[in-house]
Amino acid sequence: MKPNNFAMREWHLEHVEKVIIRYIKGISPDASSFEKRNFKKYSTTSSCAKQIEYDIKHGVTIEEVLALMQKIRHDKSFSELRINPETVQRLNELERQLSIPKNVASW
Repeated sequence: MKPNNFAMREWHLEHVEKVIIRYIKGISPDASSFEKRNFKKYSTTSSCAKQIEYDIKHGVTIEEVLALMQKIRHDKSFSELRINPETVQRLNELERQLSIPKNVASW
């Protein structure tokens, strides 16, 4: 029997999907000031990329993240998201942010 090094891998994969969808949807026009403040603080490209990188450290692979982005681009269940051109632009930005090689500090 193989030990499971990433016990919550499925949860992290679902979290990646929620983070991506929350980011590309944007904020509703009738959002409260609290929601606007939180969106401005936590829903930037870099903060979404950081959350996804955290999930990658906990068992989600970059291939799964990219497959999820492709699913959002082409699947019928996400067609209502693709109506707005800003969502596709945000998805492209996020994909570009995640595909940039990370600099590893060396001593």
